[in-house]
Amino acid sequence: MREQIPQKIIHKYLRQKKHFPHVWCSGCGIGIVLGDIIRAINLLDIKKDDIAMVSGIGCSSRMPVYIDVNTLHTTHGRAITFATGIKLAKPNMKVIVITGDGDGTAIGGNHFIHAARRNIDLTVILINNNIYGMTGGQASPTTPVGDIATTAPYGVIERNFDICELAIAAGASFVARTTAFHTIEAKKIIAKAISKQGLALVEIITQCPVIYGRFNKKGSAVDMLKWQRDNTIPVESISKMPEEKKKGKIVRGILVNKDIPEYTKEYEKLIENVSKPQNYTKTHKKI
Repeated sequence: MREQIPQKIIHKYLRQKKHFPHVWCSGCGIGIVLGDIIRAINLLDIKKDDIAMVSGIGCSSRMPVYIDVNTLHTTHGRAITFATGIKLAKPNMKVIVITGDGDGTAIGGNHFIHAARRNIDLTVILINNNIYGMTGGQASPTTPVGDIATTAPYGVIERNFDICELAIAAGASFVARTTAFHTIEAKKIIAKAISKQGLALVEIITQCPVIYGRFNKKGSAVDMLKWQRDNTIPVESISKMPEEKKKGKIVRGILVNKDIPEYTKEYEKLIENVSKPQNYTKTHKKI
C-alpha cells in the first residue's frame, strides 16, 4: 500500500488550479505575506468557510484571489466598507481585509480612520511597499520625502504617514508593525490580530524592487530585505537604546493591544435593547 503523503499547507489553502501563476513581480514581498497569512490561519485552525477575505485594488489586493476562503475583490479604497457590511451581516465570521498603502490610506483613508474609531472587529493587513505598484508607480501616502515616483519625478515633497500612529490616534484596539523579512514574527502577529476582538491593524513593510526599488536605486529584492532587517527595532528593545541608535529606525512589534467595546457587539446590544416593547415605546415617543 502506498504511503499517504500529508497535505501541504499550500494545497489546503491556495486555489492552485484556478488562478496561478500569480501576477506579482519577481522579488515582490507580497507572496511572503500570503504565506504568513495562511500559516497564521492554519495555526489558529479556523475553518475556511468561517473566513471572509476582502480587498480593494492594487498589487496586495490581488491576494484573496489565490486563497481558498470566502473572498470579495472590491473597488479601489472600499475594502473596509464592504468588510464592515459582511461583519454586520455575519458577526461570527472572521473578516480579514488585505489592502495596501495607497488603497488603504489614500483612496480608502476615510474608511480606515472610521473603522478604527468604531473599533469594528476586522483584521486589516496593510502591505506597505511605499508606492502604487500596479497602477503606474505613483507616490502614495507612505512614499518617503525625497523619493521618486511617476507622479513625483523630482522627488516627493509631502510628508508621509505613519500608518500605525494614524490607527492608534483613530482608536484601534490592536496595532502592530512587522516586515516581510521577519516572516516568523509576522505569522505570530497576524495570528494574534485575527484572534483580537476589535479593529486589528497589522502594517507589513514589504519590498517592491521592480517599481519603487528601481526608481530609487534600492538594489535587488535581497538588498531591500536586508534593509528591513537592519533598519527596524523590536518594540521591546527601543526603550533600552540610546537616542543616537534610534535615529532613522522603524519600530516593529505589537504597539497597542487594549480591550475596548467592539462595534458589532455594541450594535447587537442596541438592537436587543430597542426591540423590547417598553423600550421601543419610550424611544418612539421621544422621536
